[in-house]
Amino acid sequence: MQINGPSHVHAAQPISTPHISRVDRTETHGGFVAGGDEVSISREADLVARTHELPDIRQDRVSAIRAQLASGVYESDAKLDLALERLLDEIA
Repeated sequence: MQINGPSHVHAAQPISTPHISRVDRTETHGGFVAGGDEVSISREADLVARTHELPDIRQDRVSAIRAQLASGVYESDAKLDLALERLLDEIA
């Protein structure tokens, strides 16, 4: 209905149907929808997500090693050789 001033009122008008938008059918290939949404995860977000998979910190073990380091009894040639061997195995 249109109102044009206090003395001029038009009669009721028909309601038009809503606009129908046609959605193109997307093709599927092997279970994936072509032209669908895409998600991209940054390297930083992936790293943060992987930190949740790390084991809990054994605070008692950390405290014991800190005490040994402070007293000077932790470092020995055997421990350094073992640490170096493990490091080389990991990066090789």
